[in-house]
Amino acid sequence: MTNGSDGVTIAAEVDASGLSCPMPLLKAKLALNGLESGDVLLVIATDPGSQRDFRSFAALAGHALVREDVDGGSFRYWLRKA
Repeated sequence: MTNGSDGVTIAAEVDASGLSCPMPLLKAKLALNGLESGDVLLVIATDPGSQRDFRSFAALAGHALVREDVDGGSFRYWLRKA
């Protein structure tokens, strides 16, 4: 587990850079399956469509989108597993 700069403990990380929709979301779903409830997954993606995908996925699946940010062409999402 690693700690982010904002104090959020990250249980796992998925780097989906360079992958197009729906692959970042599918990789995130697989990673979440291996986590415990309350764990945080950090996902890094470069597909601009991932913003819409991760917001919708979190709402529909009941996970919390703790944080998201954009740095240049890189999108990062912190998902807390329900």
